[in-house]
Amino acid sequence: MNASAQTPTLQPGDYIAAVVNQDVVAASEVIQRTERLRQEARQRGEVMPETTGLRKQALEALIEDRVLVTYARENGPRVDEAELDRVVANVAAQNKLTMDQLRERLKLDGTDYKSFRENLRDQMMTERVREREVQGRIKVTDAEIDAYLDKKRAALEEGGMINLAQVLVSVPEGAPEAVVAERRARAEAALARVKGGEDFAKVAREVSEDGNKARGGEIGLRPADRLPDIFVNAVRNLKSGQVAPELLRSGAGFHILKVVERQGAASLNQTVQTHARHVLLRVSPQLPVEVAARRLAEFKRQIESGQVKFEQVARDNSEDGSASAGGDLGWMGAGGFVPEFEEAMNALPLGGVSGPVVSRFGVHLIQVLERRTVEVEMKQLREQARAALREQKYDEAYKEWVSDLRAKAFVEVREWLE
Repeated sequence: MNASAQTPTLQPGDYIAAVVNQDVVAASEVIQRTERLRQEARQRGEVMPETTGLRKQALEALIEDRVLVTYARENGPRVDEAELDRVVANVAAQNKLTMDQLRERLKLDGTDYKSFRENLRDQMMTERVREREVQGRIKVTDAEIDAYLDKKRAALEEGGMINLAQVLVSVPEGAPEAVVAERRARAEAALARVKGGEDFAKVAREVSEDGNKARGGEIGLRPADRLPDIFVNAVRNLKSGQVAPELLRSGAGFHILKVVERQGAASLNQTVQTHARHVLLRVSPQLPVEVAARRLAEFKRQIESGQVKFEQVARDNSEDGSASAGGDLGWMGAGGFVPEFEEAMNALPLGGVSGPVVSRFGVHLIQVLERRTVEVEMKQLREQARAALREQKYDEAYKEWVSDLRAKAFVEVREWLE
């Protein structure tokens, strides 16, 4: 695809704000991005930035976008039509539109359907060339791997293996104070029952709102470093059979935790592998995070109610290479996924389905199929450590890559009328 063929057509009354390589940034785009930044700041409760500074920030963000897109068009892997068709169909589905309705909506918005498709293609190519180029920049030394393994060994010797059980009373994100108070009262009543001598498993089966309630709330025996830090810290001083005396508040809601079993320090040569699958929806200006998250939350509801199977949702909707396999990602050890994905996956019980999880690839729905503890050779341990360290270095390498592309790009900023 010729990059210049994708140069936006300026509407009557519009102006060129900047020229970037073979592409342009329209003044109308800067105005729209400025307003979006203003709305985001308002939602975060921040002091409203001064308009001129905000506009410069918006323009610089759009220039960066164009630098990446023009580079990806020249150097990125191709996106075939079948894959692009599936992504476009997902855009329609997530907006609850048929394909004909999507075309009509785009027309009303003044967007050409062909240009819409090519914009999506650009985004996919940019993501792929980003992964290739950034990963190629990241270097991990043997000394860094040694230090990482030493730190992990020390943590295992301190934490050992823990089997926790929980009662979860969930709290919806953004719930009003009245709802939070009602959920807290429900959790406190359950804690009082446990303290009063009732069987923890019985209370969990009756009250808990997570996927392992049928097992009396048991999460299963895991190394301490594979559990959420907030859980490990809450039970740090408890022995087997003891219950945390206070409720634990997390983003999910209120937890009552019991230490079912503690074992001695885990061996560094043992690792927990997880067999998981996912549904991935990519985000874009046309498909913001909140829209993709709502769509995935609806998929989760349908899966948990038995209306549809997870693997079918993945085949029909997932936007990565695992779609044809029902979203199956195979067996993976620590460091095999990006941190936000892995953290959410590790918190799930067997068979559990996550809520929407945002990563740099998009928004995911995750299901854990199996877990196993396996012996690993030192060579494999070092490769896992290398993968984890590479992930830690990703953000800095990405910033350096973008900065280098920006320095090499042809950028001409122009003035335009308000």
